[in-house]
Amino acid sequence: MDTIDGTRFRQVMGRFATGVTVVTTFSEGRPQGITVNALSSVSLEPPLVMVALDRGRFITPMVREHGRYAVNVLGEGQQGLSDCFAHAAVRPGREDFCGAAWYPGTTGLPLLEGAIATLECSVVETFSAGDHDLFIGRVDALDDGDPGAEGPGPLLYFRRRYLRIEQAADTAVEGKPEA
Repeated sequence: MDTIDGTRFRQVMGRFATGVTVVTTFSEGRPQGITVNALSSVSLEPPLVMVALDRGRFITPMVREHGRYAVNVLGEGQQGLSDCFAHAAVRPGREDFCGAAWYPGTTGLPLLEGAIATLECSVVETFSAGDHDLFIGRVDALDDGDPGAEGPGPLLYFRRRYLRIEQAADTAVEGKPEA
């Protein structure tokens, strides 16, 4: 079997559209954040989510030490925050929390104003996988604003570019109902 080149792997995985989030936590009493699209729900009972963080990123030891993180799902108008928390060369920069307005969530974690959904999590398990750590978090608090209200759509990422939903069809999912 041929060795898979990391650049080619990234190119192929870029064909999978994802939402864009900023994972936040505290370090020495200051909010910290990083753009992450490696997020997945893991379990409903109990509610668990997983974020994958590169071990070489500055925030990974902070999440490990603090044992808690928040997931802020970005809306279509928050591309600037995504870029900044991904460490784009902008001012204010990530070291200044990108100048983002935030508030303490139910559990005290820093939540970004304007995020279309948030999850506040406590780490229950950590797994090493390749060059990343997978943090499984129990969801302690969550919010999606007013689910019945029309709000901004999600900020999406596909083929190393941002996407916004211009027109969408609302179609019921077909399949076998679960018991």
